[in-house]
Amino acid sequence: MNIPMYIVDAFTDRPFAGNPAAVCLLPQPARDEWMQRVAAEMNLSETAFLVPHEGGYRLRWFTPKAEVDLCGHATLASAHVLWERGEHRRDEAIAFFTNSGVLTAVNNDGWIRLDFPNEAPMLDESPPAVLTDALAVKPLFIGRNRFDYLVEVDSERIVHELQPDFHLLQQVDALGVIVTSRSMTEGVDFVSRAFFPTIGVPEDPVTGSAHCCLGPYWADKLGKTTLVGYQASARGGIVRVTMAGERVHLEGKAVTVLKGELAEEAYVWL
Repeated sequence: MNIPMYIVDAFTDRPFAGNPAAVCLLPQPARDEWMQRVAAEMNLSETAFLVPHEGGYRLRWFTPKAEVDLCGHATLASAHVLWERGEHRRDEAIAFFTNSGVLTAVNNDGWIRLDFPNEAPMLDESPPAVLTDALAVKPLFIGRNRFDYLVEVDSERIVHELQPDFHLLQQVDALGVIVTSRSMTEGVDFVSRAFFPTIGVPEDPVTGSAHCCLGPYWADKLGKTTLVGYQASARGGIVRVTMAGERVHLEGKAVTVLKGELAEEAYVWL
């Protein structure tokens, strides 16, 4: 039995940028403990596990420490691998059955378009003090959705120069914290950074799921339905966002940087 493994840089068109995800193609469901061990071994922000399912694929995502219910870049990486391997024609949509419902991927003239849920933030009028202490910035807005806090700050420079206190940030009762501002760069509407220390990812390079929150927030503020976001991590990446009612369409590119398979000693515990 061969178990193919890939590492794909997502939300970028060049290697060693964007957000790397591992993609594991399984012939059948695996034990949760085994998938968690593989994700810890890969030590990337997420590892995607795909199993053939009627009408598409069952898809689950694990960080090095925990399973998560929504992940954009590893979904984009999974679609890229399936098309690259010839498992689907590039003009075919791919359906992924996940803990956040059915997510689809289509090829849009070289960009991979994901159909994800709208996770707009709601204003938090009493945010925890540990959140603002951890960021040490003056917020213009603090809100949250079912996953994360969203914090708007006054300038792109503040986003770039931000140095959170991760010890304090781990005490925030949320999956992650997204910090954002309007962009001053032509062709880019907003910039962001995203931090998930509670699940073993101090800073995520480019976060698709965060744009399910950022997209509706900035669409409402800027009066636009199509936007471009830049995630200002060290690796950096571009996410195109289109609002579609209760859904958000995320678009990005991807590049394969590693192909291989798990050794027999690794999958004997499957």
